[in-house]
Amino acid sequence: MSAGTADLAYAPDQPIVAVGTARTPVEERLIRSWVDEHLGSHPGGMDLFVLPRGASTTGDFTGLSRRIEGDADALLVPIGVTWLPAEHQDGSRKVSVTDLVRGRNPYKPKERQQAQIARSDPDRGRIVIGTPAALSRVRDRFAEGGGDASQDPVAFARYVGRRGRLALQRADAQLLGPQFKSAKLVKDEMLASRHFQAGLANLRTTLGPVTVTTEKVEEILDELATGWSRYFVDVFPRVGRAVFGRGFDPQIDTMPDEIDRLRRTTADHPVSFLWSHRSNLDNLVFTACLEENDFPLPYLFAGINMSFGPMGSIMRRAGVVFIRRTIGDNALYKFILKEYVGYLAEKRFNLSWSIEGTRSRTGKMLPPKLGILGFVADAYIEGRSDDIALQPVSITFDQLHEIGEYAEYARGGKKAAEGFSWLYNFIKAQGSNNFGKIYVRFPEPVMIRSLMGPPNGETATDPAKRKLALQKLAFEVAWRMNEATPVTSTALVTTILLGVQGTAMTAAQVTTALARVLDYLDARSVPLASSVANLRTATGVEQVLAALASSGTVTRVDGARDRVWLIKPEDQLAATFYRNAIVHRFLISAICEMSLVLAEREADPGPDRIAAFWAAVDRLRDLLKFEFYFKEKSEYRSRVDAEMTRSLPDWQERLAAPDFDVRRTLTAMWPLFSPFTLRPFFEAYEIVADVLMDYPETGAIEKAKVTKDALKLGDQFVAQKRVSSEEPVSSLLFGTALQLADNLGVLAEGPDRPERVANFRTRLHDVLDAIDVVATVMTDVYARERRRAHRPAAPSHQA
Repeated sequence: MSAGTADLAYAPDQPIVAVGTARTPVEERLIRSWVDEHLGSHPGGMDLFVLPRGASTTGDFTGLSRRIEGDADALLVPIGVTWLPAEHQDGSRKVSVTDLVRGRNPYKPKERQQAQIARSDPDRGRIVIGTPAALSRVRDRFAEGGGDASQDPVAFARYVGRRGRLALQRADAQLLGPQFKSAKLVKDEMLASRHFQAGLANLRTTLGPVTVTTEKVEEILDELATGWSRYFVDVFPRVGRAVFGRGFDPQIDTMPDEIDRLRRTTADHPVSFLWSHRSNLDNLVFTACLEENDFPLPYLFAGINMSFGPMGSIMRRAGVVFIRRTIGDNALYKFILKEYVGYLAEKRFNLSWSIEGTRSRTGKMLPPKLGILGFVADAYIEGRSDDIALQPVSITFDQLHEIGEYAEYARGGKKAAEGFSWLYNFIKAQGSNNFGKIYVRFPEPVMIRSLMGPPNGETATDPAKRKLALQKLAFEVAWRMNEATPVTSTALVTTILLGVQGTAMTAAQVTTALARVLDYLDARSVPLASSVANLRTATGVEQVLAALASSGTVTRVDGARDRVWLIKPEDQLAATFYRNAIVHRFLISAICEMSLVLAEREADPGPDRIAAFWAAVDRLRDLLKFEFYFKEKSEYRSRVDAEMTRSLPDWQERLAAPDFDVRRTLTAMWPLFSPFTLRPFFEAYEIVADVLMDYPETGAIEKAKVTKDALKLGDQFVAQKRVSSEEPVSSLLFGTALQLADNLGVLAEGPDRPERVANFRTRLHDVLDAIDVVATVMTDVYARERRRAHRPAAPSHQA
């Protein structure tokens, strides 16, 4: 048995109280043997008390309490035993596949196994020493928390036991590595906290003692309780990799400079990882990515619906904090969850959750949820941390098998309930195809202090300003996440095929259509997946088309002369998932195109037309604000101006001129984007507006019924070719349309509701008319470019 004793410094005449923690008689014997050898002859005197592991709130503390009562000079030395896996040939010590199959835990061997290890491989059992502390200092800390050692010596002895356990956890982390850092005594520490008990006392006064009972408090804490067991630190990332590795490239695509910056961030601050959520694979990928780069694994907040069968018990050992999906007005639960988050932040444990709250089934990022983020901000405001880093994490996939499920959900289907059959089918589906690569990006973190100000500042203490700052924090995290997301080959190819609305194209034609788009992205320094460079050639494009065809997203047709590819109408809604992941890259350009058309129609030449352009720019932002992230109005306008100037340096002079020709101007701005990026959203909105036209002026509007009616009307419009494709017929887009209509006051009851609905529909119709103009120009220009690309070369003549 060995131990790091270099840091165990003490005065020769200072008495020592060794507080050992043992789970079995073998561990107690090892501790006593080490103490006898190294401290037994200490001239200042030495006493050893071995406490059963987990005995911080129960067990007999009488002997320890008597020894430390009134003694101010003794040095408390925590001592424990840490067990390591056997050393493998590569020098690593991790749980092996054999251990996993046999159900053994090398970090927690049974008593008989411990005895055998102690005899045959003693280096696997390490004596660990926690940082010693003077008894007087520990007593002062106990008093700071509201305790009185003289009045309740047993409570103080229990506190000493807890502090010893925590010191041993830190010593374990030094021995095993930072990824093994885990909170083990959260419940005990919280229940012993004066701050926590004061909050419960206030709730009892407000809610009544029947609502706030000790039993209910402990029940909620047990429900939240989690921790990374050493076994699962090794196993969970490997199991996750085994799941997603069935269908994806085993090498997760990351940026080395981002990993280096993240290492500095985690060294300096507690970190809350907020990640995009497009798949149930996200957390498995994220955890594996951190583990293989030797980062401490964070605590994950997840919906309690995922805690089914024994999975709940397993995942709680893998750092998952299960929270209730609906909290409502449960003030006790909110308080305990807030305190739980605050405790973890105060102890510098990293946290993790999806900022969107749930999976995006459209491919775009959803609006951020503020719940957990608000609790993290509370921890900062209350002074539990000097600052907290909010780390955006973008997780992107070349392909996903789940898009079929998302399309069914968008058509009105029900979400599959989680359970063992669901889990089996999910894992099985990962091996059904080669889904390509996974990309993980860590853009620059957002520091809470940067927008909240100092903890005692005006922003932190004024509720209205605090809410605004919290919204800005969430927005900035989501914005950076979006900006860091690389454009993939899959997304670009599906965007082109969706744009031609079911028409088949050759690989050469797709390549021609992509050429200017790639130039556009390069000119704006948009981050691209490495495979995008291959799209400059028909061979590279055909490889992507073949991969999409193997998953059923694209259909291949081998003609007599050419091989062509298309997205069939029934597959279009699923394919939009990939296109929607990159729509924001073309958003400003698309708004510029539509605004030019609207300005020409709505105003005469001169300054009025310039003003009409900016009015259209603002109007489109207002119509799309629930679909996309927009910067503040001044910065948004600045981005529009920059985009117009990049395309046409003299755009204002052109627009104001009497001979302004919008089609010629749009041709000069090629490539054009609004028809194949924004049209489906406005078509979905118009379907909802058409449905609302049939509703009376009185009575509440039931959104679920509107969505159901819109799905039926959308099917009719598809059959009549009154919409461009099946993309707009989506309950997800209809939900956003209703949110927008509600925000604009369209749904409010009143005699003028039909007029408001009609005006809403007219606004949408005008926008779609503008998109039609852009589409006509786009079709003409593409036809010319395609003819030019396939024009035969002139014959050469020898002299």
